[in-house]
Amino acid sequence: MLQCTAVTDVPLSDALVALATMGGGSDDPSRDLSLDHFLLCELGEHDSRTEHAALLRPSETPSRPALWFFWTGAGPDRVHRIGPVPWCPAVLRLLDTGSVLQCSFFDRHTASHSWGVTDPLGDLLADGSVSDEEPKGRTQP
Repeated sequence: MLQCTAVTDVPLSDALVALATMGGGSDDPSRDLSLDHFLLCELGEHDSRTEHAALLRPSETPSRPALWFFWTGAGPDRVHRIGPVPWCPAVLRLLDTGSVLQCSFFDRHTASHSWGVTDPLGDLLADGSVSDEEPKGRTQP
């Protein structure tokens, strides 16, 4: 299943308060957010009734809840919430290699577990197939 492509800006005041009160993070909660302050839904493709979700900060230990940002809608109709949610307890055991993969989503998420979600653009960026260089032969206006 392909990853959802929904993106939203982060309401910085809400996110900074949530990060500061969560505990266990850096002394400067603003360091936990990327410079562009946008979040991409991490779930697999889903219907419009399902909340989008993005991880704001993992917990100190796997047994503690992580801080997640949830939203529905877009623009002025967007509704969001931020809160600590336990990790999904599902695991995938690969018998041929003996590997165990823990789902990296929150407990009771909808749709596929994290190991069933693919991000083709992320994969291209990770293996270096996509470059941020200007195409040759083009000039800036």
